[in-house]
Amino acid sequence: MSSPPVARTSRPQSLPAASPSAPSPAVPPGARLPRLLLRATATASAALGLAQTVLAGSFLNGHYEALRAHELAAMALGGLLIAQLPVAALVRRGGGAGGGRGPWWPLGATALLLAASGAQMGTGYERAVGVHVTLGVLLVSGLLFGLVGAWRPVPVPAPSPLPPSPPDAERLVEPLAEFGTESGTGTGTGDSGSGRLPRPTGAGADAVEVSP
Repeated sequence: MSSPPVARTSRPQSLPAASPSAPSPAVPPGARLPRLLLRATATASAALGLAQTVLAGSFLNGHYEALRAHELAAMALGGLLIAQLPVAALVRRGGGAGGGRGPWWPLGATALLLAASGAQMGTGYERAVGVHVTLGVLLVSGLLFGLVGAWRPVPVPAPSPLPPSPPDAERLVEPLAEFGTESGTGTGTGDSGSGRLPRPTGAGADAVEVSP
């Protein structure tokens, strides 16, 4: 009888050290200043917009002296939006993560709010109250949305995933043929499974005689 198949296992290969993921790029100090200025101007603009609603309501309640304050606040809001334009351009130029290009919405939103503020002042001087009130509601809503967007955290790109690690070890199995496996009987020996011993080979094989 021959020995059963022996499973040989190769030596475990050394695993390569997983390279640590690259740190997420942060916002450099040079790009952080435009962000801070944008938050400051957006906060001041939203505060002026809310103050405008209070002054308009006070004027409608009969406090006519509030009309002059309403006019001055509108001029201050227009000047603040003009100052916010270059700040938004700086944010777009290099206010992103890692010093890259920042979002485009601050520049577009500031230009749109500035145009709405000019139209709001024009309708106020023309005494077009219906259009003035409707445009004022939209203007204040836009200022509040700009405030939320300015204070939103800067999105940081996700780190690159680690490369897949190779398997711990590759198992190599070398099966050995048993006697009678080809015939399926499992009782004989030799290649054909007939029960006869295999003919010896090698040096001195001719001198071996098998007695009947």
